[in-house]
Amino acid sequence: MSSVNVCFNKVKKDCLKFIQSQETATEKFKDKEKMIKSFLIPLSFWISSKADNKKPYFVGLAGGQGSGKTTISSIMKIILTKYFKLKVFKISIDDFYRTRKEREMLSKKIHPMLMTRGVPGTHDIEMMLNFFKKAKSKNFKKIDLPNFNKAVDDRFPKKHWYKIKEKPDIIIFEGWCVGAKAEENKTLKKSINSLEKANDQKLIWRRFVNQQLKTKYKQLYSQLNCMIYLKAKNFSLLQKWRLKQEYKLWLKSKKSSSHKIMSKGDVINFMQTYQRITENMFKKMPKYASIVLNLNSNHQIKSAVYKTK
Repeated sequence: MSSVNVCFNKVKKDCLKFIQSQETATEKFKDKEKMIKSFLIPLSFWISSKADNKKPYFVGLAGGQGSGKTTISSIMKIILTKYFKLKVFKISIDDFYRTRKEREMLSKKIHPMLMTRGVPGTHDIEMMLNFFKKAKSKNFKKIDLPNFNKAVDDRFPKKHWYKIKEKPDIIIFEGWCVGAKAEENKTLKKSINSLEKANDQKLIWRRFVNQQLKTKYKQLYSQLNCMIYLKAKNFSLLQKWRLKQEYKLWLKSKKSSSHKIMSKGDVINFMQTYQRITENMFKKMPKYASIVLNLNSNHQIKSAVYKTK
């Protein structure tokens, strides 16, 4: 029996159980076993072969909103933990969003669009850089990291934060703009959608965001040991997937009045703030990612391209 099959038999139950927890009555995952066997187990073999017991191996995982980053990274974590017996810590760049209060200050100081979480500059970059530094430190000490609650658009109280008690072998760092590169100044001039055209006429917002990618975020992303990119066909497909995601969040939060669940119009507007970087990643990311997982319009991985390094 091949090692992939041996691995599959060992992790199948846990992986399928996790997938089931992500499904809704109307939304079921198709070809679950194929995704695990043909793509995510080989990917986990590749990552485990690179793990170094002296310091954590940082895996960057990027993909547009609603592309399946959380599902794929969670399954990878199950496989790497259960079959390869590795200590895996997984966190999203979303967990490092600045608090509502901090974004409010930023929106007054620099540009009103910075109130909306998402783009580089709306995360606590110093906290992320510090996390990477602490994780790589020879004498590892316990690390506490934030946990962001999207339903209220703010951080959870500290008692709900992540606690890393021992040094991980693998750190999966996932997020929509993980690994994104800055664009050239000349391409910033043309508005990419109606939101930019109406609200960023002087280019202040986009120049600020681009400057973040050029500096601190570049410093952060350069520390990733490999980069995996989930490539969807186009931006409108991501919008469709993101709307489904919001519906799931709405189902989960039981329509509580304090929860800031978005309407369809809100989601479309919200995603316009993500569009510039997402479109740029569509063009550039396949050239420099270590592995590209191509997604079809049904949200499934249809092929994997490994770059030889």
